[in-house]
Amino acid sequence: MAELRAEEVEREEEDYRLDADVVDAILEAVEAQDAAELSRLMEPLHAADIADLLEQVSGAERREIIRLWGREIDGEILTEIDDAIREEVIQALPRDVLTEAVRELDSDDVVDLIEDLEEPQQEAILEALEEADRAAVEKSLTYPEYSAGRLMQREVVTAPEHWTVGEAIDYIRKADWLPDQFYHIILVDPGHHPVAYVTLGRLLSAPRTTPMRDIAEESFRTISVYQEEADVAYAFNQYHLISAPVVDEDERLVGVITIDDAMSVLDEEHEEDILRLAGVGEESAISDTVVETVRQRLPWLFVNLLTAILASGVIALFEGTIERLVALAVLMPIVASMGGNAGTQTLTVAVRALATKNLTESNVWRVVRREALVGLVNGAAFAVIMGCVAWVWFDTAVLGLVIGVAMVVNLFVAAVAGIVVPLGLEKLGADPALASGTFVTTVTDVVGFFAFLGLAGAVLL
Repeated sequence: MAELRAEEVEREEEDYRLDADVVDAILEAVEAQDAAELSRLMEPLHAADIADLLEQVSGAERREIIRLWGREIDGEILTEIDDAIREEVIQALPRDVLTEAVRELDSDDVVDLIEDLEEPQQEAILEALEEADRAAVEKSLTYPEYSAGRLMQREVVTAPEHWTVGEAIDYIRKADWLPDQFYHIILVDPGHHPVAYVTLGRLLSAPRTTPMRDIAEESFRTISVYQEEADVAYAFNQYHLISAPVVDEDERLVGVITIDDAMSVLDEEHEEDILRLAGVGEESAISDTVVETVRQRLPWLFVNLLTAILASGVIALFEGTIERLVALAVLMPIVASMGGNAGTQTLTVAVRALATKNLTESNVWRVVRREALVGLVNGAAFAVIMGCVAWVWFDTAVLGLVIGVAMVVNLFVAAVAGIVVPLGLEKLGADPALASGTFVTTVTDVVGFFAFLGLAGAVLL
């Protein structure tokens, strides 16, 4: 029964990935220059799967797919394609295809599509828009990068605050400009200030004579057009919002942000944190070339090299001690490795807590004390284990005591550094995820080697 369930789970997981046989068949059709077969294979695929395909194949294969099948690419596919290759795809598309694809999109999708492109590509897309849509997109581009003004869509369904349900329904039925997706009707006062909103579910279930204000949602809140998009995504997640009106400096309604855009920001933030913690650059992608990947990773590897030299300098201070007791060289990597792993555990929790705003001034010292105690307890536990191992291994009880004490010191320092370093970087205005790993590793290596070799020199020699 368990084996059957495991097979079902595996099959379900495969359902959400591109089928390898389909990918092989597509590449075979490309190699054979069979446009008809390629169209037949691509037609059933979702826009997100097509974007994944274009990201996963090589650059030459991607260009051939676009050449043979590019006229079928629409706006939805373009919005799903990763930023790393989007410009390349746009440049390869015929002008009329690009024009038609862009006209299908809401203003927020157009902004997302062009904000990272070079000016010639931006102008080509803007020229494809109708005058009103172009003005809306250009206005959004004037707002700061990573702000709510860039994230919002300008197409907003509004109603005067004094309307009834029947008036709102009649208005929606007659409108031919409605966005593809919307979840609320925003109620505005005569000055076009948002005052409340009503979900479509409540609207459709209420009697026609019901005043719209009587069925407004309690979750209503507005977002400043200058609010950072990371904070917007946090608000959506924290307060379970579906959509939220965006207001300018005069509190007038200028747009709306929907949950799909907010969740995309959350996903991007999580991905960037993971990449930064690993020191591979926040824009790393599977489609990057060798040169691009080297350019992103080499600087942080160089920083790691410098910190490794610093740790080696500490070892060099005790060169004579190591020469007289070779067992120290055998045991040193254990102390450093345990400290590094312990520091990474605390660091990961701290960076995540800072990103989700769960680590604040009100609880920071409680969390620091907790991590310090965790470091001491873990250090004591592994001190006993490694002390016994070293005693049996080298038949020296004092050596076991030395590595035990060093283990306690290093795991305690690693736990404290893992939370204090990212907190300190945030206070200085730096990204905690970007540089914390290097600093924490340096601290644990230096402290670990110094504590172990210093104790050994003082006690054993």
